[in-house]
Amino acid sequence: MESVIDQACAAALYSDDDDGLDTGASLLAADPSADGELHRRGEELVRRAWARGWQPADVVRSVRRELDEAGAALAAALITAETARYGQLPPRWADQLAALPSPAPRNRPDRFTYASALLELYRLLLRLPAIEPVGPPPGTAAGDRHRPPAHGEPRMLTRIRALLAKAEATGYPEEAEALTTKAQELMARHSIDEALLAARTHSAEVPGACRIGVDAPYEDAKAILLDAVASANRCRAVWNSDLGFTTVVGFEPDLEAVELLFTSLLVQGTAAMAKAEAGQRAGGRRRTKTFRQSFLLAYAHRLGSRLAADTARVTAEAGSGGPAGEGREAAGSLLPVLAARDVAVTDAAERMFPRTTTARVRGVTDAEGWTHGTNAANRADVGRRGPEIGR
Repeated sequence: MESVIDQACAAALYSDDDDGLDTGASLLAADPSADGELHRRGEELVRRAWARGWQPADVVRSVRRELDEAGAALAAALITAETARYGQLPPRWADQLAALPSPAPRNRPDRFTYASALLELYRLLLRLPAIEPVGPPPGTAAGDRHRPPAHGEPRMLTRIRALLAKAEATGYPEEAEALTTKAQELMARHSIDEALLAARTHSAEVPGACRIGVDAPYEDAKAILLDAVASANRCRAVWNSDLGFTTVVGFEPDLEAVELLFTSLLVQGTAAMAKAEAGQRAGGRRRTKTFRQSFLLAYAHRLGSRLAADTARVTAEAGSGGPAGEGREAAGSLLPVLAARDVAVTDAAERMFPRTTTARVRGVTDAEGWTHGTNAANRADVGRRGPEIGR
């Protein structure tokens, strides 16, 4: 005879309508003894997600997109319980777990409502597709090894974070420009130092990957911005528009730089957009959506050019033994080292994503939005190419 849990899951998880959810929730609401097994089933579904390439932040992001914040909190509780069973976790997981949404309030809704919400979440978890893994799952030999910290990483990243935080907080565009430019220079120099160190020590380090959420609205413009940041930091970015994230492939110091800079530039751009839009509304304009779309596209386009120029300048200085270099040794070895790392990143990205297409984005329809977005990018200082989309 089927258990109550089996009956509830059979009714709710394999149908697309609310009737199945109602049937399953009614069965569970009438049997409090099934609660423990119900939560164990949820943890099992979370483990299946890890096996399909998902990580904690990915799962919560998908639940939030498809359901709501309450569903994301339920997913976070399941993830927290499931990951507690491992002695160690793969790289990046600790930070993702720390950023999970707070658990649902302790005064839980009635049993039927709670069971219905859980079953709806389980239905979504069951249907998560397999995606390209960006690291080993927990519970495996590779997943239980902690990544050793990169050479010089803590102090450099702390300094970069501080510069970007000041750039986000200042009310003076010229100061934000100087701070963001300095942060990108430090990232480029740190990347060069890491590359030279790896070459001298014959490091076996290979490119890795991480996923960064690209959320609505205006996700195409945000994906273009992330693509520009990734390219400037010697990484490749592939956008999955259906699942709402971009996979960035590169060496570990460069991946960290991309995450930091993209997040900061998005904060700066959003603040500048809100300020410009307020000025437009004060003048009687009401084309808010087209203004924002055009603003962010211009912001991404202009920043791509500026970031690429900054990185090229720092690399040229290092290659000539200038401020970012290490004298003649660096000047003679830098370009072959960077070229080899670029090839390694490209090869890794093509293995992960053998088929990609170039995205078409909606054309700019608001000249004022484009002008304001370009000006904001100039202040941020860090032709338009669409991001790659994985298939």
